Amino acid sequence: MSTSADLYTLNRDYLWRLCYRMTGNASDAEDIVQETFVRVLERPPKRPDDPLRPWLVRVAMNLSRDLLRRRRRWYKGPWLPSPIPTPLDDSPASYEPPPYRAQAEVCTTSADDSPMARYDMLESVSFAFLLALEALTPSQRAVLLLRDVFDYSTAETAQALGTTETNAKVTLHRARRAMRDYDKGRINLDPARSEMTRRALEQFLLYLNSRDVKGLERLLADDVVNISDGGGEVAAALNPIRGRDKVIRLITKLAEHYGASIQVGFQVLNGLPAIVIQGIEAEPGRADRFTMHIDVDGSGRIRKLLTVLAPSKLKMV
Repeated sequence: MSTSADLYTLNRDYLWRLCYRMTGNASDAEDIVQETFVRVLERPPKRPDDPLRPWLVRVAMNLSRDLLRRRRRWYKGPWLPSPIPTPLDDSPASYEPPPYRAQAEVCTTSADDSPMARYDMLESVSFAFLLALEALTPSQRAVLLLRDVFDYSTAETAQALGTTETNAKVTLHRARRAMRDYDKGRINLDPARSEMTRRALEQFLLYLNSRDVKGLERLLADDVVNISDGGGEVAAALNPIRGRDKVIRLITKLAEHYGASIQVGFQVLNGLPAIVIQGIEAEPGRADRFTMHIDVDGSGRIRKLLTVLAPSKLKMV
């Protein structure tokens, strides 16, 4: 068996990428990875000569599913992913996981069950994708990620999740059915989409700073929705704010409250440009920094404003 240091080096990044997509939370992913390695040291597999990557994945996926079940019981208000920095281009080699079959037996599969990713690695950390995954059960989420993002076969997926191949196929079918709405509105995270998003953010800040309500009305879609996630840590709206008029009233009031002393910067987060706002002199229980992400329609109008306020979710920004 490899030393513990070698084991960690070979598998840490791969497991983190998997756990981040499972939980949508960078801190939770890190905690699960650490717990996974603690378990392999405390209770190693019975057959030490077997490859360890499949065993590590199985432990990490079980811990991730347990966390998702707990989170759905106690989480306060709307949930948003924790932002992570990403490259601007849509094919970042650094986000490709090392071949998982390098430490696992290659499973023989039929032609129609060959591993083939439906979603690339960058798309699978986008806010739109991670939010769509929230409609799935923890088991559906696990199967979909392994099969449609990480290129596992049905047999490998069943092994990783401790289930049968039949159950894995049925679960995948249900997961893909639940993702149909996402698939219909799926966008490419390419330079054109990035430029459209950045331009909309710049216009948004310009209109907001100049209190140009007419400009905001042109920029925001009629059915725009504003979602804020304080995670129970800081004050945030407990329900989405829907409709252009209501959203404009909210954001203009917030702009007046924060004033001109705040620092506003752009950063590419989860595949698209976003705003990072800091330097806020916040009252106790209120956020002193946050990120804002937008979703634009085909004409460049903003249809979603997503604000991550929870301090625990901003550790990588």
